[in-house]
Amino acid sequence: MGSPIDHSVTYSFSPAAVHAAFVDPQYWHTRLTEVGGPGAAVESVETGDGSIDLTLQQAIPAEQLPSVVTSIRPGDLVIHRQESWGPLTGDRAQGTFSARVDGMPGHVEGTFTLQGDGNESMVVIEGRVEVKIPFLGSKIEGLIVDELVGLFTAEQTFTASWLEGDRSA
Repeated sequence: MGSPIDHSVTYSFSPAAVHAAFVDPQYWHTRLTEVGGPGAAVESVETGDGSIDLTLQQAIPAEQLPSVVTSIRPGDLVIHRQESWGPLTGDRAQGTFSARVDGMPGHVEGTFTLQGDGNESMVVIEGRVEVKIPFLGSKIEGLIVDELVGLFTAEQTFTASWLEGDRSA
């Protein structure tokens, strides 16, 4: 069944400005450098017609992981992410995301919706985390959801700096 991800982030920028960042490969390279953790990298990127498809790799060092995770899977967690954004239609764009961790029986998947008007926008994030480990799966799912919300907040801060013109954010 899994655990839900329901989160939103707001920007004091137009949907067009936020979308322009989200489909800019340089934005992603810089974002991963700044908030992606050790060894984070853009593995592949494809763009076209105001859209982008990305494959990303990130890692969480073992010393930053709760013992419930390291007891099941020792070492750093290597995370493989897919993220896609479609073109902006009016003041709205849709995206998708998914992630899996090497050596863990589970996955994360969901959608992004960029919406707004004028000089403000919001990204609504909806998804699900599922970890198929008897007795511990739901506890690990909760930890993952908490980590993802923290990551979404860090990414929001980075994006706001990027949009303000600090391209090194």
